[in-house]
Amino acid sequence: MAISMKITAILQIALITSFTLVSCKDKVKTVEQQEEPTKPNIVYILTDQWRGSALGYAGDPNVKTPHLDALAKEAVNFTNAVSVTPVCTPHRAALLTGRFPTTTGMFLNDLYLPSEELCMAEIFKAEGYNTAYWGKWHLDGHGRSAFTPKERRQGFDYWKALECSHDYNKMPYYDNDNPEIKYWDKYSPFAIVEDANSYLEKHAKGDAPFLAVVSIATPHFPHVSAPQKYKDMYPPESLILNPNVSPKFESRSREELQGYYAHATATDEAIGLLLKQMDALGLNENTIVVFSSDHGEMMGAHDVRPFQKQVAWDESIRVPFLIKYPGIDKLKGITVNAPINTPDILPSLLGLSDIKIPDGIEGEDLSELIKNPDPEADREALVMNVAPFAGGYPNLPYRAIRTKQYTYARTTEGPSMFFDNVADPYQQNNLLGNPEFEPLQNELDAKLNKKLAQLGDEFKSRDYYLKKYNYVFGKNKPAIPFWEFNKGKGVVQSPIPVIQ
Repeated sequence: MAISMKITAILQIALITSFTLVSCKDKVKTVEQQEEPTKPNIVYILTDQWRGSALGYAGDPNVKTPHLDALAKEAVNFTNAVSVTPVCTPHRAALLTGRFPTTTGMFLNDLYLPSEELCMAEIFKAEGYNTAYWGKWHLDGHGRSAFTPKERRQGFDYWKALECSHDYNKMPYYDNDNPEIKYWDKYSPFAIVEDANSYLEKHAKGDAPFLAVVSIATPHFPHVSAPQKYKDMYPPESLILNPNVSPKFESRSREELQGYYAHATATDEAIGLLLKQMDALGLNENTIVVFSSDHGEMMGAHDVRPFQKQVAWDESIRVPFLIKYPGIDKLKGITVNAPINTPDILPSLLGLSDIKIPDGIEGEDLSELIKNPDPEADREALVMNVAPFAGGYPNLPYRAIRTKQYTYARTTEGPSMFFDNVADPYQQNNLLGNPEFEPLQNELDAKLNKKLAQLGDEFKSRDYYLKKYNYVFGKNKPAIPFWEFNKGKGVVQSPIPVIQ
């Protein structure tokens, strides 16, 4: 049933495209007479574990990100963009499907995103787009170093990618349909951008528009592997820590931040080369450019060790989101404080591209807000952790909403967070139980309930959802045991069972 629905959706999009072409057959022009494609190209730059605050344009006093700072002046900046579930696989699944983790079942790392899901590249392909993907994928669930065949790439044709690796100086990848593993010959952000730039040059003057997703795995740990010249820019003792960093993590946070910021600056430089190539090829007039990340990183804030995410604090859930689009003109550099959530991104890109949004997509089309940015606009974004795992396993599952001003969260045991993020940007004053704010707390609780009801989210225990999808954690680590594939014992786990 699910496969037939996906095929039907793709055929419907293709038929609409075909009808348009046939109805215009009397207006066919020669190659020399043809106008530029009306559909915009899309370049989506997806980074990994980049906090929304850790950029020069976002006010971080330490980090140097000149190229992204320049992009911020040319783009609309969503200052409160959030990751629907702040960890890799769930974010990426929600990004490609426009659907929530409780709907798709993609709420843990190292799951396989079922081929039955209708995904971003498939929708754009049906509209005549070329599709390309570089870098970290983390949606195949067949082991982190396994070859991903074309039928499991969710519509991406050009492919220089790998399921998951954080060996940035010897990053493995697969070259399209060649099942032999290869390795980038330099620090991976630069190598990936170099290949992406070649792709852009080849397709810049083509008749078809393109969707290019450039997935760069930095500044995710290990931070020690950042190139030395960038680490030298950040002596640990010179770094300014946020006031919510726990004293017990100050020393370690400084050490990790040195490499984190080094990766960020190196990645900024690589992104700068990509943006420069786009400018040189004249692509800026007809290309949507997005810069974002899949989640953030706690880095010792609120007594949570570096490397951790999954939790509902801003350091974990808030990500950068810059979007530049054709015709932005006088709106360059404007900020939007209303949050954009992961499932909103696909329908918003479709809206900006004048492509019909397929049934089943749950995110909201924010293209009008993007084209008419209003700093005073507000909305609620639903954030969730359905089944905490690995380092987050001791934490309780939660559902939360983030507005332009407030964070409100409940665990399975009751309300847990209530912050005024404008008055208290480092979330150090939990307003739960404060009589003065009780009416507002009740209002936020009602809005959270409304969001859950819209999705049919029952908000039950971790065990309930693990049993619902027959997910089994490893014996020695509470996570999907991807490491077993290296021993030839791996089992693919997916919301829809896979015949193995």
